[in-house]
Amino acid sequence: MTADPHGDDGSDLRARIVEIPDFPKPGILFRDLLPLLADPAAHAEVIRRLVAFAAPLEPDVVVGAEARGFLFGPTLARELGCSFAPVRKQGRLPGAAWTERYTLEYGEDALELAHHAVEPGMRALIHDDLLATGGTVAACVRLLRQAGATPVGVCVVAELQGLDGRARLAGLPVHALVPYEGA
Repeated sequence: MTADPHGDDGSDLRARIVEIPDFPKPGILFRDLLPLLADPAAHAEVIRRLVAFAAPLEPDVVVGAEARGFLFGPTLARELGCSFAPVRKQGRLPGAAWTERYTLEYGEDALELAHHAVEPGMRALIHDDLLATGGTVAACVRLLRQAGATPVGVCVVAELQGLDGRARLAGLPVHALVPYEGA
């Protein structure tokens, strides 16, 4: 795990994350990040820590995965002075888009990136709320490569380390603000 540049272990943010058992199906422990958005100070702290990791990567675009990558992604992009590009579920974008199928820890889906959202050669930072098996973020990496962009890093609010999602990310730098041991 990439250490937080300010020495924070994420425990202050972890205290704000609500754990909901058996959602969206039995056996899954869902980590709800919405309380971080409800508290302006916590929200600002999440963005500050993500910017501290991402700024040295010099991204041109922040790519946020639907739907929870949209929670912090646009604010992160604004703070970094770059654009934001949404990666949406299949069929939700108008016009031409690249499509990539992927597996989740509890199913399969497809993601799309609009052809006009990124340009060849752009340096892309991928943001999502949580890294679990890595399927969603790996699909974002493949979409960016189809578009001719260069993935430069991944930042998430929380990571379930026991699911080894980093292994699917081809050596990209990954930063998680709140690591959870196990699944």
